[in-house]
Amino acid sequence: MKLVRTRSEFFAARAEQLGTVGLVPTMGALHAGHSALLDAARAECDSVITTNFVNPLQFGPTEDLARYPRTLDADLEVCEKAGVDLVWAPSVDDVYPYGGTQVRVEPGPLGDILEGMVRPGHFSGMLTVVAKFLNLVRPGRAYFGEKDYQQLALIRQMTEDLELGVAVVGVGTVREADGLALSSRNVFLSAAERTHALILSHALAAGRAAAHEGAIGVITAATAVLASEPDIAVDYLELRGADLREIPVHGACRLLVAARVGTTRLIDNVGVEL
Repeated sequence: MKLVRTRSEFFAARAEQLGTVGLVPTMGALHAGHSALLDAARAECDSVITTNFVNPLQFGPTEDLARYPRTLDADLEVCEKAGVDLVWAPSVDDVYPYGGTQVRVEPGPLGDILEGMVRPGHFSGMLTVVAKFLNLVRPGRAYFGEKDYQQLALIRQMTEDLELGVAVVGVGTVREADGLALSSRNVFLSAAERTHALILSHALAAGRAAAHEGAIGVITAATAVLASEPDIAVDYLELRGADLREIPVHGACRLLVAARVGTTRLIDNVGVEL
């Protein structure tokens, strides 16, 4: 495995990668959820590249950019174990060599709902850096986790609309044994807060179990579970179609939740079949 830091080093190392290249963009602080992405890429591609970059464009002025965990040495061990060929860990100046971007990718209407309502500008910053990495790396396949389901949907929309020529692959959410979805932000939870956070996965499970009662039954069941835990602040709980648009009468949907547990904001989602 090779680690490179600068753009020029990356281009030289990228030229050595053969066959179908799989890209796994990350912001570091890798956990078993990222390992699942790396394993999927390793199984399906000839070469695997990962980027390790905390993107300032997708953090709002009141969000936790400085607090976001940076664990490059541990991340490299995860990548080595997964058989990654090349890790690019650029600086902000290397990704944005002109001091920023004058042009950004706008997410459109799908970016105004759910996370977009709570975090204005987040998806524009995320799509902009993903578009940059897709254009710089030129992979055949790119891998993203379903835990960030709206992000995955928007990246798929962007690659289709802009005809970027990359297959976007979603990989299922990885959970702890008790159901908590893995997240780099889980490290900020105290023992008590972690217990409170389990209510998110419990609510989603209750909603999915009520699918036979229709959309109203799903939301009612999930809401009742969330209401039983006073130590969280819910930003949203919504049921949407699998494409995050209109809910079908019958068919695949997605139940999504976001809440604050202490000072830590967590998101989660599950598939629901009405």
